[in-house]
Amino acid sequence: MAAVELADIRQIRKQVGITQAELAYRAQVSQSLIAKIEAGTIDPTYTNAQKIFRALQELQGKHDTQAAELMQHKVVSIIPDASIPDAIKKMKKYEISQMPVAEKGSVKGVISEAILLDALVQGKHEKKVRDLMQDAPPIVPPATSVQVVSHLLQFFPIVLVAENGRMEGLISKADIVRKMYR
Repeated sequence: MAAVELADIRQIRKQVGITQAELAYRAQVSQSLIAKIEAGTIDPTYTNAQKIFRALQELQGKHDTQAAELMQHKVVSIIPDASIPDAIKKMKKYEISQMPVAEKGSVKGVISEAILLDALVQGKHEKKVRDLMQDAPPIVPPATSVQVVSHLLQFFPIVLVAENGRMEGLISKADIVRKMYR
């Protein structure tokens, strides 16, 4: 927990959905101590504050959404030698806005509607996907937190999820919005 203060204890406790008594039990302190800290009427010892923050940190870790919970399991990809019309047809068929470019199980890059639209406007219909694709998106393990995935999606159109070298799924911004704000 970075830059967490005593004043944040109540908010964090409520975020993880526990009572003062439950937090006290987990931190091995009294419930009245938790109540007084949250009310701002007492300044706990360093040791007690550490116990409370450690308990909250453990609880937050248990409630973090992970990549495995966000990902789309069916990954639609295209080969680098595919034509631009083939890429457009595939995106329309599966109603997706971007997809990995892969060959023999290895991700080579990513192609998106924006890239394809740009190619069409510039008259590059005869190009291959390999000529237009962007660099490969980041690949994360299934246990990666939603915070990390969200940060990566600020810079990449998709994030791939893989385990033991095998692609398990794909996450886009829409997947996070769908999961986190239903």
